[in-house]
Amino acid sequence: MQDLSKYQHPRFARAYERMTERADPATAALRERLLAGLTGRVIEIGAGNGLNFPHYPAGVREVVAVEPDHLLRAAAERAAARAPVTVRVVPGHAGALPGGPGAYDAAVLSLVLCTVPDPAATLAEVRRLLAPGGELRYFEHVRSPRPVRGVLQDLITPLWRRVGGGCHPNRDTAAAIRAAGLLVEEQRSFAHRPVPGSPTLTHILGRARNP
Repeated sequence: MQDLSKYQHPRFARAYERMTERADPATAALRERLLAGLTGRVIEIGAGNGLNFPHYPAGVREVVAVEPDHLLRAAAERAAARAPVTVRVVPGHAGALPGGPGAYDAAVLSLVLCTVPDPAATLAEVRRLLAPGGELRYFEHVRSPRPVRGVLQDLITPLWRRVGGGCHPNRDTAAAIRAAGLLVEEQRSFAHRPVPGSPTLTHILGRARNP
């Protein structure tokens, strides 16, 4: 049994659930695009409160949804009961994921690489779990390519990380995915404001393959 005590942020989890439910109308189309065409067995890492679950296509045989936070995992379990495909929600963290080498046809990272303690270790786990030719689908907010905004994100990261459940707004996630040895096949970058009044952040949406 993994010790998940350091991943518990109950105040943030409650705020995150409220915020993402408000944001869902703005992000639903992005989630649909993120998951379109997936088939087989899928692992979703950092499933949060399960807002991706309604968008999994019928070709998916099973989703293993890993979430370390107890409050968010309980919300994900409720969402799994309503999902159109089989979703099994399990406790765990991104540094030690369930399954042997090549156990999954696809992996999904959705607004999670900003919060994990070690993105390189998470992506190494993703590559270990993906079958040869398996896909990584990702939807993440990242450091702005605009110099002034990027520096501002660097400056606010220490405080943002403390109040935002470990979120780092200044990570170069696309570079981390490539450094993990995954082959990026498609990626687009765009400005997105999920909740009215929230900051507009640079996001990336893409897919990569395990060679």
